[in-house]
Amino acid sequence: MTHDTANAPNDLSAFWMPFTSNRQFKKNPRMFVSAEGMYYKTADGRDVMDGSAGLWCVNAGHKSPLIVEAIAKQAAELDYAPAFQMGHPKAFELATVLRDLAPDPMEHVFFTNSGSESVETALKIALAYHRARGEGTRTRLIGRERGYHGVNFGGISVGGIVNNRKFFGSLLTGVDHMPHTHMPEQNAFTRGQPEHGAYLADNLENIVTLHGAENIAAVIVEPIAGSTGVLIPPKGYLQKLRDICTKHGILLIFDEVITGFGRLGSNFAADHFGVMPDMITTAKGLTNGVIPMGAVLTTGAIHDAFMTGPEEAIELFHGYTYSGNPIACACGLECRFSGWLLGRRAAQSERVAACDRHPQRRSDRRGRARVHPGCPDQARF
Repeated sequence: MTHDTANAPNDLSAFWMPFTSNRQFKKNPRMFVSAEGMYYKTADGRDVMDGSAGLWCVNAGHKSPLIVEAIAKQAAELDYAPAFQMGHPKAFELATVLRDLAPDPMEHVFFTNSGSESVETALKIALAYHRARGEGTRTRLIGRERGYHGVNFGGISVGGIVNNRKFFGSLLTGVDHMPHTHMPEQNAFTRGQPEHGAYLADNLENIVTLHGAENIAAVIVEPIAGSTGVLIPPKGYLQKLRDICTKHGILLIFDEVITGFGRLGSNFAADHFGVMPDMITTAKGLTNGVIPMGAVLTTGAIHDAFMTGPEEAIELFHGYTYSGNPIACACGLECRFSGWLLGRRAAQSERVAACDRHPQRRSDRRGRARVHPGCPDQARF
């Protein structure tokens, strides 16, 4: 069957849109037809500021000529190569670049296709890591209320946003949640990190007491909780989590799908807050939203725990058809966030933080660097 796309009616019925009120949208669709820099263009010719950088992913702006050139060149040279028992140069090159960008403990990179897949991968690595070390009883995973870790089963299980969980059955077993850190009574209108709330990390000790450290594999948190409303960690909170995890042999995973690659003016939130996890999940800004891609960064200790047994044995039975896709890698290499971009983001942080012309209309104000909820300068569409 052929389709005359040039003269076909604009039929919206086939596409089941994600996280969208489909019936309402299709009665009054809001369509973008192009984008450049920090603006989208609508079908009727209006410019709309992309105040949220797409879905927190277009860190370098739209239609970068260098990115366009890089993906076009790669598509013409090598459009696809499998990552199972084979390889191509750009996957190794990008992994090296990411290792060098990451905090010192991170030495290895596992490629995925999204933030959801990065989270799923990190959780599976955590479980398999403990088993490889002879601690197979460590199967329990700890998330946090109001946390967002993508939409796959592992991610919604450790996540804490109700509507993302309640329609999908019992989810994974063996999951607990720490309380969230939103404390408007004590921390409203805070610039930077709130003074109150570090003690909330002590709830992790309560969970350890309940289940036993020998049964807990990993804790996963967003250093800055994004989708739930931009919750900045209280001073000392992340370090307390790090100390408790270290004390009990529990892996600490930072979900940096939003905060990674310059959003806080540094490469990662781990750098920004000076707290080092055992794994970092990434996506979004890795390829500027142009090509789907994610990555999990791990310490050498985690990676090396798998590198035992016969050399011809597969160490980790996990991966994706598109892991390390050549075009995605070429895009990621072009988007590797050199010093000028990070410097510009750091310089703009205070300007964004001051974006509050009508404080009397707000019950709270919070933010850090380039992560702020509801900036009044954002254009409406």
